[in-house]
Amino acid sequence: MTTILLITTPAVEAQQTGKVLRIGFLDSSSAAGSAGRVNAFRQELSKLGWFEGKKITIEDRFAEGKNDRLPELAADLVRQKVDLIVVSGGPAALAAKGATTTIPIVMVNLSDPVGQGLVGSLARPEGNITGLSFLAGELGTKRLEVLKDTLQKLARVGVLWPAGISASSLQLKELRLAAVALKVKLEEIETQADAKGLENAFQTAKQKQINAIMTTAQRPFFAERKRIVELAGKYRLPAIYFEKEFVDEGGLMSYGADYDDLYRRAAGYVDKILKGAKPGDLPVQQATKFEFVINLKAAKQIGLIIPNRVLERANQVIR
Repeated sequence: MTTILLITTPAVEAQQTGKVLRIGFLDSSSAAGSAGRVNAFRQELSKLGWFEGKKITIEDRFAEGKNDRLPELAADLVRQKVDLIVVSGGPAALAAKGATTTIPIVMVNLSDPVGQGLVGSLARPEGNITGLSFLAGELGTKRLEVLKDTLQKLARVGVLWPAGISASSLQLKELRLAAVALKVKLEEIETQADAKGLENAFQTAKQKQINAIMTTAQRPFFAERKRIVELAGKYRLPAIYFEKEFVDEGGLMSYGADYDDLYRRAAGYVDKILKGAKPGDLPVQQATKFEFVINLKAAKQIGLIIPNRVLERANQVIR
């Protein structure tokens, strides 16, 4: 007598049983703040044949800028028995990893997944996690270079980094090295990413006679981008941001990864895993598309003239 063992992937099993697969989405930001990117992810899933309501449902969980909520939100997704979890940002990824070692996890935009202990290596993540990284250290250095090119007399740059993040993070390490090379004094300001904390941070920047401001690329700052842009205008501080959405809110400049592209590529990971691929066998990929956006309206408001050599490098100039 011969026994035949059939091994089915989640996608095949769903087709055989009519089961609708459940995808969890965990983000430390807000639903409104991440809407554009989540839509890019959903649209790409549809192109790949994963239609919501027919083949998949998406369970959204947003921490609204409160990272301490992430562990419980991740645990809730596990209790819901989702088939896969998509995470945006390091804190969300760590929360999901702490909640499950078996449910596949796809990272969308991580700054240093190896350094944060999420994967063994980029080439072979191992475990249940894979996804995309956005080269935070290198891009932070590039933003500092843009500030130096824009402000000829740049001497002191304030960098806001969120309370609770290690001062030895990769982003800060890279910025310190770049500041020495560019002969710029870097003033590191630990910041609570709320109304009072951000106001205090900008007051500190003014007291330290800082010439320009930037932030580390962290989800709490993304969630508070409108307030940060307003404070930069209030204190008349030139600023460069890590995502174009800051410029959409009236900010001066942004240089960073094309996050819509990262979210679309994350859908590709989801497609492969739901069809049977193991997360640990899928290499973590880096960002490959970047955006440099300048807002001349914001420059005019603070009396800043941006050199033509900088304008010529921009992907988009808002006039």
